[in-house]
Amino acid sequence: MADDMDHDDRAQGVDKRRKGRGHRDTTEWADRYGGARFKELDPNAKPGPTASVEGWVIFITNVNEEAQEEDIHEAFAEFGDVKNIYMNLDRQTGFVKGYALVEYKGQKEAQAAINEMNGNKLLEQTIQVDWAFRKPQRRR
Repeated sequence: MADDMDHDDRAQGVDKRRKGRGHRDTTEWADRYGGARFKELDPNAKPGPTASVEGWVIFITNVNEEAQEEDIHEAFAEFGDVKNIYMNLDRQTGFVKGYALVEYKGQKEAQAAINEMNGNKLLEQTIQVDWAFRKPQRRR
C-alpha cells in the first residue's frame, strides 16, 4: 500500500527524482568552487583541431613498449617547446601501453610535429601522429 502512495505522489509531481546531470541548480556552484571560472570550448568554433585547456595536444600511437619519456622528448622537441609528455604504463609489465600524448604551447608547433613525424619510425616502429582533440563536423 505504501508503494502505491509513493507512486501516486510521484504521479502528482510531489516527489520528482531525476538521475544524471544537466538538471541541477547551478547557483551554488560559485560557492562550491570558490568563484572559479572554467574555460569552455567556443561553440562557434569551426570543425578541426581544438586546443586543450593548457595547449595543443597530439596523440602518438604504435609507440614501442620500451620507449622512455626522453625518447619521445628527443624526437618531438625539434618542432617546438614541449610542455608535457604523458605516457601510460601497463601496471603488470611496467612497459608503455603503446601510445603517448605530447603537449605544445602553440598550434603551429603541434602541426609541424604531426606533418613531420606521422608515418616515421621511432625506436624501429612506425608511429602514427594526429590531434588528440578535434571538434567534429556538424551533422546535417
